[in-house]
Amino acid sequence: MPELPEVETIKRDLENNVIRKTITSVQVLKNNSVKNSVQTFKNILRFNQIKNIERKGKYLAFEFKKDHNFLIIHLRMTGQLIYSKKDIQNKHTRVIIHFKDHSKLYFNDIRRFGYLQIVNKKDKELIFDKLGIDPTDKGFTYEFLNTILKSKKSSLKSVLLNQNIISGIGNIYADEICFDAKLKPYRKTNALNPKEVLRLFNSIRKILDLAIKHRGTSFSDYVDANGKMGNFTKHLKVYKKERERCANCNNYSITKLKIAGRMTRFCKNCQR
Repeated sequence: MPELPEVETIKRDLENNVIRKTITSVQVLKNNSVKNSVQTFKNILRFNQIKNIERKGKYLAFEFKKDHNFLIIHLRMTGQLIYSKKDIQNKHTRVIIHFKDHSKLYFNDIRRFGYLQIVNKKDKELIFDKLGIDPTDKGFTYEFLNTILKSKKSSLKSVLLNQNIISGIGNIYADEICFDAKLKPYRKTNALNPKEVLRLFNSIRKILDLAIKHRGTSFSDYVDANGKMGNFTKHLKVYKKERERCANCNNYSITKLKIAGRMTRFCKNCQR
């Protein structure tokens, strides 16, 4: 957390607020949140402009106008990127980017696993190339997914979580996708029949699109770039619902198991 829908929501918010704005100064409050030397980090950003913002999986890349540098941002578990014209610094603020119009971009991180890193174009492409296909890309087709699944003998949940295979899906959306596709998350992917793969493909697109539409899922730490919580929490069917009735069969049939090292929820009646 944040996963693809949350990072995409932040990207779209920031595209409306920081593109072509000039950076006047940078405060690095916690040096270990920046993977470059602090002075190099500040020197590259100062008086530069954000030209474009890319996303792949859970990664963001800010392209700058000068020197073709990129700022890679990974929010990890508790990272936040909040744009504001007010002073909203708190005890979890790690980096503040100041713009010429006196607005600011805050990087907050409670658990300090997230990071910012300036890289050149070649290194940005190396980072992105190591990631699996983004499920919002045009190249993510039924045929592509079917080929991947048939080549693996792993559980469905583990394949969905593997960022080297499909990038951007985490624990929340893996559970919701499996429920929507009516597939148990411990099923072996190479045993899925064509109809099941098609349901899975449609569910991946459907759940991610719906989560983006509702601006992501918030439980505790995730907020969008305006500091507001996401609304997809209201649409969850199985994630953290093990004490509730299934929204589909109306039974107390939502089960919690550890699959692929993660706590996993599914309906033992509705998913096969």
